[in-house]
Amino acid sequence: MISISLYDDKPEWYAKKVYPEAKIPYLVYGGPKLKPDEAPSPDTVQLPESLVILEFLADILPSAKLLPADPAIRAKARLFIQAVETKLLAAFRGFFFKGGAPDIFVNALEDIQRMLPPSEGYAVGEWSIADAAVTPFLMGINTMLKMNPPTLQEGAAEQALEVLSSPRFARLQKYVHDNAARPSMAKTWDEAAVEKLMKVRFESMAKARHTPAPHS
Repeated sequence: MISISLYDDKPEWYAKKVYPEAKIPYLVYGGPKLKPDEAPSPDTVQLPESLVILEFLADILPSAKLLPADPAIRAKARLFIQAVETKLLAAFRGFFFKGGAPDIFVNALEDIQRMLPPSEGYAVGEWSIADAAVTPFLMGINTMLKMNPPTLQEGAAEQALEVLSSPRFARLQKYVHDNAARPSMAKTWDEAAVEKLMKVRFESMAKARHTPAPHS
C-alpha cells in the first residue's frame, strides 16, 4: 500500500504515471508490487472511486460477505449508499464548506437515520459495504464539529452538536457507535490524524474566502 494524503497536493508522479485525475483512493490489483515513482504494470486491474473499489473487493472476496447474498437486500445497500452520495454529501458541503445553516445538514442526517433498521443492526441489517462507505464519513462529522471550523456560521457547530447528541438522533448515534466498535474500524480510525488534515483544509478555505480577488 502506498499512502497519499487526501488533502495535500498529490505527488507529481502519481498523476503522471498512475492516475491522471490524481484522486484517491486508487486500487492496483495483481501484477508486481507497486512502488512510488513507478507506473503500474499494464497487466494489473486499476480502479478509481471508493464505491467501485468496494464492489470489486466484494466480488473477488465473497467469503468476506461485503455484500448481502439476497438480491433485494443487496439493492437496499446500494440505495443507502446512493442516498448518502446524493443527499447527505451535498448538505455536508453546503454546511461545512459554504457556511450554510445547520438545518439542511441536520435534516439530511435524519433522512439517513430513517433508512436504518428501527432499533439495531447495520444499514441493511448485516454489515456490508454500505456501512464501510458511510461510517468513516459519519465519524468524521463529529470530529469536525468539535473543531468548530472557521468556515461555519457563528454558533453553528455548537447547535449541530447539540441536536445530533439529542434523543432525536439516538438511532444514528447507536449506528455510529456499533460501527466504531468493530475491530477493523477500531484498528484503522485515527481521529487525531483526521483532525490534523481537516484543520489544514479548513484554514486554507477560510484564508481563500477572505483573500480579495485580483483586479483585472
